[in-house]
Amino acid sequence: MAKIKVKWVKSAIGFAERQKRTIKALGFKKLQSTVEHEDTPQIRGMIEHVRHLVVWTVED
Repeated sequence: MAKIKVKWVKSAIGFAERQKRTIKALGFKKLQSTVEHEDTPQIRGMIEHVRHLVVWTVED
């Protein structure tokens, strides 16, 4: 299955608490960190909710 590499590039300060929780649920600890997940609809949905805070790429 394909992998999605997600990088957290913008602080969540000033955004909704739900978006902050989504960032934590994706596994981020610090700003500018990168995590890798399986390409599933659930992960895609989480990324969609915080698309203004992250950058992502799909790797085979």
